[in-house]
Amino acid sequence: MSSGIVTVFGGSGFVGRYVVQQLAQDGWQIRIAVRHPARAAFLKPLGDIGQITPLCVPVQDREAVAAALHEAEAAVNLTGLLYEGGKQRFQAVHTEGAKAIAESAAAAGLRALVQVSAIGADPSAAADYARTKGEGEAAVTQAFPKATVLRPSVIFGPEDGFFNRFAEMARFAPALPLVGGGATRFQPVYVGDVARAVLHALKTPDCQGKVYELGGPRAYSFKELLELMLKAIGRRRALVSLPFGLARLQATFLELLPVPPLTRDQVTLLQSDNVVGAGALTLADLGIEATAVESIIPTYLDQYRPGGRFSVGRTL
Repeated sequence: MSSGIVTVFGGSGFVGRYVVQQLAQDGWQIRIAVRHPARAAFLKPLGDIGQITPLCVPVQDREAVAAALHEAEAAVNLTGLLYEGGKQRFQAVHTEGAKAIAESAAAAGLRALVQVSAIGADPSAAADYARTKGEGEAAVTQAFPKATVLRPSVIFGPEDGFFNRFAEMARFAPALPLVGGGATRFQPVYVGDVARAVLHALKTPDCQGKVYELGGPRAYSFKELLELMLKAIGRRRALVSLPFGLARLQATFLELLPVPPLTRDQVTLLQSDNVVGAGALTLADLGIEATAVESIIPTYLDQYRPGGRFSVGRTL
């Protein structure tokens, strides 16, 4: 499919900036549909003058969604929540928002729609996050059958909320918690690979109507990922097992914070592995070679090293 107008919902987030950069380099005219357009202004220099336009589009506002898709060739839905707060609820964003985008995309006659979901998305999942993601997928594929669904594992990169969070904790805490003993397995995928997957899915008709699970070259236990992080920042910290029951109790109080470090729903998510399923379509099926965690995280976690980014050879 030739480049045209593409609307990116949730384009100002972590993954969004990389998706927008890929689209801009490929020559698309990009509309960034977000709740707070001013927060998306930093994306404009990624393209030519006038190529990238932020718009105020709450995904629950059907008229705003339809307007954002007017005359567009394609759309990407990157909207998502890691935790609930105020009026931002999983059901409203992951399910109803995704449904509104897909139905409006179908009504507008778009050629392509990419729905970025998550590994583990399932309408019958125990965790609200995974359940509403699964319900969103179902709503999207019903309204827009040729939509491409991408399900990444934990996404890593310079602005990620995973390695950066634990690296920041390691600067001050003498120990880090291993929820459930740290045995939960993940298959982290590089944000740049996810962005390339979005672009490929938009441009390749053969991807339509398919589901791809995006993971890196190998799976790691939660404990192994924390060990990789500690090695990258040159710090020694105790890794202390935290049983799921105790983690859930702590999360009852932690989730009351404005930016909760842990919620009960996240504890439920951690009780299931987050890896690419056997027989699933993957990055390789999109012609993308997965990037290893070890080759990327030292390039941005070095800011957490003792003495800062430019220190050499120190371990604390």
